[in-house]
Amino acid sequence: MEAPTARAAEAQALVPDPRPDGAPVAHESVLGAAPIDEHPSAAVSLPVSVRGLTRADDAARDALVRSASAGSIFHMSGWERAVERVFHHEPCSLGAFRGSELVGVLPLMLCRRPTFGRHLVSMPYGVYGGPASSDVSANPALITAATRLAESERVGRLELRCVDDPGTPGFVGSDLYAAFVQELPADPDEIWTRMPKRARAEVRKTIERNGLSMSEGPWYADDLYELFHRSKKRLGSPALPRAWYHALIAELGADVLVHVARRSSEPLAATMSFVHGDKLDFYYIGVTDEANREFNATNFLVVRLQEMCVRRGIRRFDLGRSRVGSGPYQFKKNQGFEPRLLGYRTKLVRSRAVSNFNPSNPKTEKWRETWGKLPDWATRALSNRLMRYLP
Repeated sequence: MEAPTARAAEAQALVPDPRPDGAPVAHESVLGAAPIDEHPSAAVSLPVSVRGLTRADDAARDALVRSASAGSIFHMSGWERAVERVFHHEPCSLGAFRGSELVGVLPLMLCRRPTFGRHLVSMPYGVYGGPASSDVSANPALITAATRLAESERVGRLELRCVDDPGTPGFVGSDLYAAFVQELPADPDEIWTRMPKRARAEVRKTIERNGLSMSEGPWYADDLYELFHRSKKRLGSPALPRAWYHALIAELGADVLVHVARRSSEPLAATMSFVHGDKLDFYYIGVTDEANREFNATNFLVVRLQEMCVRRGIRRFDLGRSRVGSGPYQFKKNQGFEPRLLGYRTKLVRSRAVSNFNPSNPKTEKWRETWGKLPDWATRALSNRLMRYLP
């Protein structure tokens, strides 16, 4: 068994040992609380205890995440390993156990920032996080444990990127982001019929007049890197390093799909998507300057990827997170997807307010204008450094 990290070992040391007579002890661990299960059946069931997860727990963790309704690709151990490898943030993930059985996971990483201190984030570079469990009583145990850890580490804040609020008294809510997830039909032809008329006409025009085609393969990761950098520069934002895409492919394997949309041999757009259970997450996309203006490349990829999902038996399509009211938010609505407000929650520990460092903040306008004017070599070099501090 792999030796636990110092922080995981500290958390594990707080889990009480069984009594000498073999009877279970009351749940304390990093919570300092009474047993979670207060029903009469508690006398015959083991209490929930929480400890830090190590690499030895990865297989059990991933099996639970795949089966938990709140699980996502961002909860998987491979995502955590990729973040650690490329951005060097420290894993602090927690596991809830009944006896020796893992019944809940809270993926968590300690992220350091040069001027903004340290924060605990679930999960860095992902849009979903928070607890994922097979036992609902594990959720409050995990959240309380994470809060205790945040306080002991004296971080600025604890960020839980939950789809739904799992019950977080004392946390600050957010109405900044919405997700767009849609059930897929059994017949790929139905994808066309349920699209809004204008969006359907635009995609048909793209296919018939522009001759776009879609190809798949991990070797297109470098095309994605180049196109994503160009897209982010137009928006005035740093881009992710090349090593990030390759780390995700290495750690998540067949769960990562990379596609490119081409006109003849010219790549116009590239995407990286993730398969988790019966859902595909349409996640990263990079496009050329003219890809959407002249060829509707993003619309084309959204439709073709939905068709691919139906053929492969994938039942849900996640078009990704967007800031409420933004251009991408409206684009997704125009594609026939309905927004769902995300239940992000933040516990302020030493910070006085939730971070508002995002494009919706007018204070970032000058910064974004300046970034867009820098030469490519400068934005590439700076992005590699800055993205570590923008998890």
